[in-house]
Amino acid sequence: MFTDYACASFLKKKLADASVSRIQIERAAKKVNITIQTARPGIVIGKKGEDIEKLRAQTAALLAIPVGDVRLNIAEIRKPELDAQLVADAWPSRSRSA
Repeated sequence: MFTDYACASFLKKKLADASVSRIQIERAAKKVNITIQTARPGIVIGKKGEDIEKLRAQTAALLAIPVGDVRLNIAEIRKPELDAQLVADAWPSRSRSA
């Protein structure tokens, strides 16, 4: 449980500029499926998938499991203006610029 929280916190910090709404961590046997819901999937994946592979390796090291047992799924949020978490994250920057 604590490692899941630490993993989610690590991913939130690492992907701060990618507009991440939710991170779901599912464990099945010795494998981990992580679904990252974001409004900007291109930033998470990177050019030719390089960033996602680095992120996968870092996550596996954090969870102390082999890289092959970690699966990262990226889900795009089609309408970010309707997602409560993204609106709440954007609110402080809007109020300062106004």
